[in-house]
Amino acid sequence: MDGIAVRAEETYGTTEQRPKILKIGKNAIWINTGQALPKEFDSVIMVEKIHEIDEERVEIRAPSYPWQHVRKVGEDIVATQLLLPQNHRIRPYDVGALVSAGVFSVKVREKPRVAIIPTGSELVHHRDLKETEALGKGRIIEYNSLILAGLVRECDGIPIIYDIVPDVEDKIRHALTTAIESDAHVVIVNAGSSAGSKDYTVHMIGEMGEVLVHGVAMMPGKPTILGIAYGKPVVGNPGYAVSATLSFEQFVRPLLFSLQGRHAPKSEVIKVQPTRDLPSKLGIEEFLRVNMGKVGSGYVATPLPRAAGSVTTLTRAEGILRIPALSEGISHNEEVEAELLVEESELLNTVVVIGSHDITIDILADEIRRNGRNIRISSGNVGSLGGLIALKKGTCHLSGSHLLDTDTGQYNISYIKKYLKGVKVSVFNLVLRDQGLIVAKGNPKGIKGIADLVRDDITFVNRQAGSGTRVLFDYKLNQSGIKSETIRGYDHDEFTHMAVAVDVLSGAADCGMGIFAAAKALDLDFVPMEREQYDLIIPSAMLDQPNIQTALETIRSRHFRERVISLGGYDPSESGRLWMEVEGD
Repeated sequence: MDGIAVRAEETYGTTEQRPKILKIGKNAIWINTGQALPKEFDSVIMVEKIHEIDEERVEIRAPSYPWQHVRKVGEDIVATQLLLPQNHRIRPYDVGALVSAGVFSVKVREKPRVAIIPTGSELVHHRDLKETEALGKGRIIEYNSLILAGLVRECDGIPIIYDIVPDVEDKIRHALTTAIESDAHVVIVNAGSSAGSKDYTVHMIGEMGEVLVHGVAMMPGKPTILGIAYGKPVVGNPGYAVSATLSFEQFVRPLLFSLQGRHAPKSEVIKVQPTRDLPSKLGIEEFLRVNMGKVGSGYVATPLPRAAGSVTTLTRAEGILRIPALSEGISHNEEVEAELLVEESELLNTVVVIGSHDITIDILADEIRRNGRNIRISSGNVGSLGGLIALKKGTCHLSGSHLLDTDTGQYNISYIKKYLKGVKVSVFNLVLRDQGLIVAKGNPKGIKGIADLVRDDITFVNRQAGSGTRVLFDYKLNQSGIKSETIRGYDHDEFTHMAVAVDVLSGAADCGMGIFAAAKALDLDFVPMEREQYDLIIPSAMLDQPNIQTALETIRSRHFRERVISLGGYDPSESGRLWMEVEGD
């Protein structure tokens, strides 16, 4: 303490009624925190307990005791004391303890160096492309190495990314040999781990060492190869982005931590209830990416697409559901554990939207964050009818719907009354939007309307059953007297408008039913058929929730409406307007 150093025995007997005066330089000296105590003194009285009479005299009104406010030699660190055990990760304050003890160097483990070899003749490096340049047919931008390098860094490793190696046996052998002979501790060969004619990785590893495993009982990630070559672990990592990531998490991540004498940190888990049944293959452990949020008193999980190559299922996911190998799936009534990919606190600020797909939902999510609100929009595209069923089950906050009543021409109300019995909801308009036929640029097959879809030279792509778009299309077919079985591709369905547009762009279909904004986004042509009403349906009991109010305020804002108009084919003039309150019959 800041104060005066004294000899404790000279202060005995001091009280408030019998204060004692000490002389500076004789039986007291001024001292500051951190100074060494002169050896003729053995105690310190803090400055707040001293009454300074003049420059030479101070008055004390209480005694001190030996070693009061004095830190003794050896009270923290003494010889032979263990400062840090082996395999301890050195933190900032550990450095302070080491230096204060006179230890200026310690032996540490090297950060593991990981060689990453991307393979594939179809791959193009992003540095070799200009932003405005189109990829050649059959070419793919290589990005798995960037994902893997980032994951290596998260494990405190050092990634070493090799140049892209084409599917040529000698070149793959040369790259693998170079990596094994380098100072890398682990080698990852990305892609070529399956059993196809151009999949050389397993043979290369077998030539140079031993293949321990080829194929694992997990999905995605099944083709994973685990081997040893010249004493180094070599991993054949699958080529699809999700497979590559999950294979890394299960096999490479624990290896890298083990090389550092550490255990891989465990992910936090919470109990969730799926929003629908999740069937799965028996004998394979499935890693299912899910959106999550808290609805009512519990957490719900909405599955994202299972596609192994869909990297956005990783960017959008809040968690991972692991379906055991001996299970045929999870029922929507079950409560199961999910691994968190975000902080649990973020789930409390998540608005769960389940229903029909619309691009403006993404704009709503972005606008909320642009305005500084820490609210996430978690959306599941299951069609308008699926959204109403989710509302009935209490597994979402709101639903997007555009279900046309073909008898009245009214949107959504009759379906709400039928499927939401006993549930009072408020119906807000989000947008009016143009639906029609999405066709190739220039409309090369001259498609003018729904009657052309029965032609032998036209392949159609549909939306899934239960979607508002499917209801509208079937209504138009019925009006025209056209039977669905006469349309080639009627049973080929997609879950989003953009997926329909991609099918047309890629040539998988000649046309499909969708919104104008999806056609415009991919520079396709559009044959308009209907301007429809897309609504947000919210349980009235949830309207007062701050996150719901923020969502409604956002869709009423000028900036949101301007962004929606720029998409084309939308009318947001009534966005945020309450149409009516409805209770299911």
